[in-house]
Amino acid sequence: MISRCPPLDRNSAYCNLIQCTHFADQCVVAEIGGRIVGWVSGHRPASDPRAFFVWQVAVATEGRGKRLAKRMIQSLLTRSAQHDVTHLITTITDDNAASWALFRGLARDWDAPIERTVCFEREAHFAGAYPTEYQARIGPLTYSKIHQPQG
Repeated sequence: MISRCPPLDRNSAYCNLIQCTHFADQCVVAEIGGRIVGWVSGHRPASDPRAFFVWQVAVATEGRGKRLAKRMIQSLLTRSAQHDVTHLITTITDDNAASWALFRGLARDWDAPIERTVCFEREAHFAGAYPTEYQARIGPLTYSKIHQPQG
């Protein structure tokens, strides 16, 4: 799924299997006709345990235009493993308009502020090889907002 959704980093099959087993409560797939068309992976950071970090969001061409990414994230946040989440966080490059639109849309749907800060800098962290990653932090979230159905 990840390889069909550039510009996502292709992780090893082993990494994806660890995510699906060790972090099963923090991953979700979406299927259409038995074919995987969506994937969201994340985790609860030890340094910020009331947050949910979205690592990867992938939606194949045939799954686009159906609010699938929003619905998968909503599904993850309504699981009992995330019952005490107060913030949603992720990192996004400046040029990833689709991801910015997704997370700004979630913030708007949840009536929650979104904060953008530099997380990993192009030169300092990636030696110029990759663009700067900005952290998007949405919250505080309330139980009633994240548990209301999303269209």
